[in-house]
Amino acid sequence: MVLSMDEIINAICLHTADRTGLRPTDIQVELCWDEDTGYTGEVWANGRSRYLIELNIIEAIIQYVYKEYGIRTFKEDITLELDEEITASIRQ
Repeated sequence: MVLSMDEIINAICLHTADRTGLRPTDIQVELCWDEDTGYTGEVWANGRSRYLIELNIIEAIIQYVYKEYGIRTFKEDITLELDEEITASIRQ
């Protein structure tokens, strides 16, 4: 299974909304890849900015895949990849 960048952003929005009590539509996400820091992101919610590391992104993906697809997965099963955009490959 492969999640597109849009699905990864949706996963982060839903995960952040669950944790903050906000609506997913009130959350903005920007994902990045850098040679030094790897996969990271920044989340804007309720007027505040929060920095995400790769493990935070994977945690959101784990929750999303379980809630949306009913698939239980673990961090070892998820690989973030960069081609034209950031995607997540999930080994089942």
